[in-house]
Parts: sequence; structure tokens; C-alpha cells
Amino acid sequence: MHAKNEGLLAQLRRPPGGRDARLMLTAQGVDRTGTGVWAAASVLYFTFVAHLDARQVGLLLGVAAVAGIAGSPIAGRLAERQPVRRLLMASHLLRLVTVALMLVAHSFGALLALVAITSLGERSAKTLEMLFATQVAGEQRAVYQALFRSVANAGYAVGAGIAAIGLAIGTVDAYRALILFDALSFVAAALLVRLTSPVPGVSAHAAPADEPTQGPNPWRDRGYLLFVLLDIAMNLDDAVLNVGLPLWLIHHTRAPHAFVPAFLIINTVLVVVLQLRFSTWASRTARRPATSVALIGLAMLVCCALIALTTGARAWTAVIALSAAAVLTTLAELLRSISSWELAVSLAPTQARASYLGVAGMSQSIEKAAGPLLLTGAVFAGGPVGWLALGGALAGLGMVQRRVCLRRLGAMAGVTVGGPVAVKA
Repeated sequence: MHAKNEGLLAQLRRPPGGRDARLMLTAQGVDRTGTGVWAAASVLYFTFVAHLDARQVGLLLGVAAVAGIAGSPIAGRLAERQPVRRLLMASHLLRLVTVALMLVAHSFGALLALVAITSLGERSAKTLEMLFATQVAGEQRAVYQALFRSVANAGYAVGAGIAAIGLAIGTVDAYRALILFDALSFVAAALLVRLTSPVPGVSAHAAPADEPTQGPNPWRDRGYLLFVLLDIAMNLDDAVLNVGLPLWLIHHTRAPHAFVPAFLIINTVLVVVLQLRFSTWASRTARRPATSVALIGLAMLVCCALIALTTGARAWTAVIALSAAAVLTTLAELLRSISSWELAVSLAPTQARASYLGVAGMSQSIEKAAGPLLLTGAVFAGGPVGWLALGGALAGLGMVQRRVCLRRLGAMAGVTVGGPVAVKA
């Protein structure tokens, strides 16, 4: 794979998939820039412009996370019948409409519906982007995924910077301008996707709309569903970084609260700098993504142990330990982003890949909905012991996931690994 000999900028100029991949990466960067603006400004917009209270805002975001879970399987199912490119444009335009309507909708009920549909469209778009990558990048999809994550993190950072300007102004018009910017980012993303060439893929061989589709059903494939279930736990690095570390620093350590943004800075820099190298390593062989899952569990075990040790520690001791925890969480994320992606594709039957990837995409959505509740509830209630228990559980589940994936890969290749295993129920 030539990626190992080229840097990030060179790969961005010549990504796997050529012109279409460059256009899609640009579209994803524009989309994530808008998402960065939304993430930084939405809570304040709902509070100061829509005049919702804290309970309503929390419910709004919680319902949105739950609604997003349905986006992946819906997108996967539709992609069995319709071109991915067309569906992705539709997802962008759907979010354009819902976000634009938020500027004129102020009742809680209306905003609840709009935010839920926006979240569903966002998760649908992410699944369709995965399918697009499998079509245009082929065997080099891991390189494409690494480039995408670097572009996405840069987009989030730019979006947060744009939001900071609007939030500094602090007027109602400034908040509305930020929401409008997010809406317009979907227009630009849709236009860029429109410029890509029609790619024959899964949908090219799909059954007509009035005929039942053929091939395996992911909802009846217990082996694949077990992979997806375990992958939910492997995605908890996201909640640890964005919820666990900040809240633990504020409520359980003597570290200065101003240090909280450093966690995001550490994460962003490491992802941009290291993602391509991690992807090259993790995708070198078919079995390495499965092996990476065990490493994710070990990294999270050490991370959770460091967090537990910060309880009552001196300020700078806590800062150093939590910084190391942020590094370990990011390393776990770097491995997880590739292993989850590669395994979701490798473990899926080729003839039903779209619907299988739609089901696999639910793991991130479920983690985003349940992860923060798990941390702020069970883990925080247990204190240091809660963190150690979480780390131990993730390390154990990582080993289980590794074995499950290796066995299924062996079965799909016609090789028995550790005994016979049924690929499908």
C-alpha cells in the first residue's frame, strides 16, 4: 500500500478513488465544518434564542441521539435499491431543510421534531459516506478512512473557531447566522457530491423496488449482530473523552477548570498527525483490525486506571495524569476508527454489504445515546472503583471481540480458527 510512503498532504492530493474521492473528502470537510459550528452553538441557540430551559435542551439532545440510531439501518436498506450518491445528496438536503426551519420554529415540540430528523439525516449520511468509500476506494478504503478522519477533525476545528466568533458577539442575529452557516454547509456538500461520477455499486445490482431483495439479512445474522453489540462498548472512548474526562476533572480533582479544552486539543492534533500511520498499520493484513480491538481494550484499561488515580490528587498531578488519559483515549480512538470500519466491511457478505453496514453504523449512534448516561450514572457513582471496573470490562470485551472476529473471518475464508463457528444463525 503506497500510503506508508506518502504524507498526509500528498495522500489528500492523490487519494484512493482519484477525483471522486477528492470531491467527497471536500464535501465531508465542508459538512464537518458546519457540524463543528452546530456543536459549539446549538445549546446556546436553544437557550438564548429559542428560550428553552436546561431540562428541555437536555431532552432535545437526548431524543436526537436516540432518533439517530435509526438513520444507519434505514440508509443501508435504501442503498440496496438506490444509488448511494443520490441518497447522500438527499440526506444533505434533508438537513438543510430541518436546520433552516429551526430559524423560524421556536416551540419545543417543533424543535424536538426538527432536531430528531436532523440527527437521523446525519447518521444516514455517515453510513452512506462509508458505502461510497467502499465503492470508490476498494481495498484502500482504510487509507480513505484515515484521510477522511483527518479532514473531519480539521473541519470540526474550523467550525468551532467560526462559532467562537459568533458566540463572542453574542447577539441573537449572531446565533442565527451560525445556524444559517450550518444549513448552507449542507448545500455546498450536496453540490460537491453532485459533481462526483455515478459509481456502480451495491445498488446497481439491487432488486427493483417492487421485488423483495435477495441475500442475507443482517438482522438474522447472529454472528454479525454480536460484532455490532460488542462494537458499542469499543466506541466508549468517545464518551470518555467528551464527557468523562471534563466532568471528572471539574467534580473530582483539583485541576484548574480552564484545562478542560486541552483534552479536545490533544485529541484533534493526534488524530490529524497519526491517523494515516495507524490506518496503514491496522489495515496491513486482514486479521490486524481484529487484533487491534484487543489493544483498544488495553489502552482504555490504562486510561481508566489513570483517571481513577486522579481522585483527590494535587492539581498538576491530576493535569498530567488526565492528559496521559486523553492521549490513551485518542490512541484507542485511532485504532477503533479503523478496526470498526474494516471489520464492519470484512465481516459483511458482499451481496448485502449496504444493509449490513447500515446495521453496523448503529453502534456509534447507540454509544452516543447511552455512553454519557453510563459514565455519569454507574461509573461516576462508583468513583475510582467505577473507573477500574469500566477499564477491566473494556479490556475483557476487547479480547472477546478479537476472538469473535477472528473466528468469523476464518469461517468466511473457509478456515477454522479455534473450532467450528456458524457464520449465520
